[in-house]
Amino acid sequence: MAHSATRPARRADARQNAEKIVRAAVTCLGRSADASMNDIAREAGVGRVTLYGHFPSREALVEAALIRLLAQGDEVLEAVDLTGDPRDGLRALMESGWLLIAQAASVLQAAQASLPPGRVHELHAKPEQRVHDLIRRGQTEGVFRADVPAELLASVLHHVLHGAATDVATGRLDAADAARFVAEMALAVCVVPPARTGN
Repeated sequence: MAHSATRPARRADARQNAEKIVRAAVTCLGRSADASMNDIAREAGVGRVTLYGHFPSREALVEAALIRLLAQGDEVLEAVDLTGDPRDGLRALMESGWLLIAQAASVLQAAQASLPPGRVHELHAKPEQRVHDLIRRGQTEGVFRADVPAELLASVLHHVLHGAATDVATGRLDAADAARFVAEMALAVCVVPPARTGN
């Protein structure tokens, strides 16, 4: 009985250690995209053996950190009301998305440097689908321009968000202005120009 009782305890300890390691990875990579496995182990308060027992490579741990941030971000984006005017929904989505990108910029940088080509894009599939769906609805309702494919519009918005994050990081854009700017850029890109209204 004692032996079987220790097994669940060990599994619980393992889960707690894995959770601590992922949290530490988010913290360390958030400070520096170049954070090492040693940095993360120290932050988590675990040894290298424990760290590598859960995450056999830095790439695996970077991916776990990005997945964690995307899941947290998805909870925020799920709360954004996209049922009304698509223009209002797009503004709210871009402003919320900007805050998430700003918080995750360093982790995203680490992921882009560490993970295989296409993997970061694959992990962003759900938030990107949310943008695509909103744009398509706006096009159907005649609010967003339909002369440009929804996929291309969504791609432009993706670059606007990440470009703003880069400009803030390099000091070319004030972080206090970024949310407003990315929202205005998104509307400028997607909304039917005034001269075309009613066409």
